[in-house]
Amino acid sequence: MTHAPQIRVPATYMRGGTSKGVFFRLQDLPEAAQVPGQARDNLLLRVIGSPDPYQKQTDGMGGATSSTSKTVILAEPTQPDHDVDYLFGQVSIDKPFVDWSGNCGNLTAAVGAFAINGGFVARDRIPENGTCTVRIWQANIRKTIVAHVPITNGEVQETGDFELDGVTFPAAEVQIEFMDPADGDGAMFPTGNVVDDLEVPGVGTLKATMINAGIPTIFINAEDIGYKGTELQDDINSDPKALEMFETIRAHGAVKMGLINDIAEAANRQHTPKVAFVAKPVDYVASSGKQITASDIDVLVRALSMGKLHHAMMGTAAVAIATASAVPGSLVNLAAGGGDRTHVTFGHPSGTLRVGAEAKEVNGQWTATKAIMSRSARILMEGWVRVPGDCF
Repeated sequence: MTHAPQIRVPATYMRGGTSKGVFFRLQDLPEAAQVPGQARDNLLLRVIGSPDPYQKQTDGMGGATSSTSKTVILAEPTQPDHDVDYLFGQVSIDKPFVDWSGNCGNLTAAVGAFAINGGFVARDRIPENGTCTVRIWQANIRKTIVAHVPITNGEVQETGDFELDGVTFPAAEVQIEFMDPADGDGAMFPTGNVVDDLEVPGVGTLKATMINAGIPTIFINAEDIGYKGTELQDDINSDPKALEMFETIRAHGAVKMGLINDIAEAANRQHTPKVAFVAKPVDYVASSGKQITASDIDVLVRALSMGKLHHAMMGTAAVAIATASAVPGSLVNLAAGGGDRTHVTFGHPSGTLRVGAEAKEVNGQWTATKAIMSRSARILMEGWVRVPGDCF
């Protein structure tokens, strides 16, 4: 029996925010994978090392967590006044599918740099020294994102002294603006309510703020489900009953938000919506051992991604947190002390993060105009990934 030899595909392995992913230019993919479909999904699954029943992704580039099982494809812009199209694929670790239903806010920080290095940004728009503004079309959610990438001697500046909780080493700061981050149809609150009663069989009726800003997210109160909001990963991820409860909440919330028609569909839509729980500030010790005091933060937030508690905070969920905090009466706003806000500093398992957001009510409908956060990014490795030639 003969076996197809491996092929090599140009790729760059990058960290963006608290995530890592394999980045591709569309034109560098094998022809069959240059269009959406099973061939593309199969290729990306093999690159990352999924599905892996051992949940280690040993035979691929994935890191066996939702933060490190990610892929990005950049292409020539399909929209006017943009530099690049950015398509994100969240690769399931133990199942054979790629979820294209949402964005990755953390990897967005690396998109600007990759677009510059990959030739998508015109040379005359890249200063010798200063900041390059990269206009990104996020193809998954059809939204504009603006990345402000530092440039030194005509090249992307990656090293610096900006520190991001959840990332070990400092790097250069990249400011990201998520423009009009609410749902494209204007339904920032898909149910029409800032707070709903969410009935979850086996759990009860929970107060919930279900928002579509950055990424569809279901916010619930920590105390309503027996938590304090200071939990770290092991407190949740080592408890199968807790994970099952959160998945049940997520599935019923997805139905109520109109994202799926039946809870059974949630299994094939793992990336969205997210579930997060909030609480008023208290002192706690972050996973790094860093002491966080109640005076450092406005609110405590813990969020789940791909069925597990995230080690820090997803970038898109940070947008949802900031936007919800700007809406009086939302669970995030109330936990943060209520009132009008234009920014929020929240505590997560790895530390703290400050995010700004602007929201306004027009004709009874809330909408968000912009959310802003700072992240960092750098190239970890570049060259080619290799996969069996018959895997796609």
